[in-house]
Amino acid sequence: MSSGQLPEQEMAPGAPAPTGRAARRRRSRVRLALTAVAVAALSLAGMTAATGTGSAASPTATTAVAPSDVPAPPAGFTTTWSDDFNGAANTGVPSSDWKYDTGPGSNFGTGEIETMTDSTSNVYEDGSGHLVLKALHDGSDPASGWTSGRIETQSDSFGAPAGGVVMMQSSIQQPDLTTANGAGYWPAFWMLGSTLRTGTTWPTSGEVDILEDINARSSVFGTLHCGTNPGGPCNESTGIGSGEQACSGCQTGYHTYAVQIDRSTSPEQIRWYLDGQNYFTVNSTQVDATTWANAVDHPFFIIYDLAMGGGFPDAFGGGPNASTVSGGQMNIDYVAVYNKAP
Repeated sequence: MSSGQLPEQEMAPGAPAPTGRAARRRRSRVRLALTAVAVAALSLAGMTAATGTGSAASPTATTAVAPSDVPAPPAGFTTTWSDDFNGAANTGVPSSDWKYDTGPGSNFGTGEIETMTDSTSNVYEDGSGHLVLKALHDGSDPASGWTSGRIETQSDSFGAPAGGVVMMQSSIQQPDLTTANGAGYWPAFWMLGSTLRTGTTWPTSGEVDILEDINARSSVFGTLHCGTNPGGPCNESTGIGSGEQACSGCQTGYHTYAVQIDRSTSPEQIRWYLDGQNYFTVNSTQVDATTWANAVDHPFFIIYDLAMGGGFPDAFGGGPNASTVSGGQMNIDYVAVYNKAP
């Protein structure tokens, strides 16, 4: 998720106006393939691959109920890693699988105004199989006094080898707010290229935003960030994005958000899914080969965060404001990485 100004290593969203955010980055139901399966993953049953060159079809969110367990992979695929957040109530995430990104949102280069903490007031497992990221406000000034949470996976090995496919999927309930009381909320489920952790700068290292919503608009944005900033082959800091897609019911119930990186097809593709429906596709031929390889053809690490304010919400009306409520939360039922070998 990016905002408009770049930080040293971060940025990203996908909107028609400058936005962006990036580089920061159990009891886990971890099932690491003990074979050296180069990361790659699945086309879940019911997913129809769209062909096209970055055009977006309008997705339809179906009624979704949070599953009681991480869905099994289809025949022929494997679950590389997953977490269904079965920790005790009011406990933090385990350091074996997750790490906290803490500090003021201004550090992230996206214009956010919250401070990210590792407090169980902001990031906790609820004892009922969910991870909760909660934004809290203190004081009378809506433009300050916010705390929230941001975490990323310790592992940065989730990707597709040449000829393989990888899929990252999560069941999420967006903050149960409306445009009347949710201005400034910016929930996101996204991933950054592993090479960012070893010195490659953003956006060259790649960022794939799987879910972003702003201002409680009941929508979803999917975006690829790549190339150079500003401008470049990927139109940074906006990126190559789906634009705003309707996501009816996504703030009142759980829905699945997923991305597939498919290196088994030519040209290679990234496909975005809402409840199993492919609503946006980017082909490798939309940018030059070097830009694509640098941004996509390597593993990633996964991030969840609930930001407040910033360039992306501002581009769609701004916030937070006097009507923005404290306590909005992003609820996550599970996250899974599914792989199919070449």
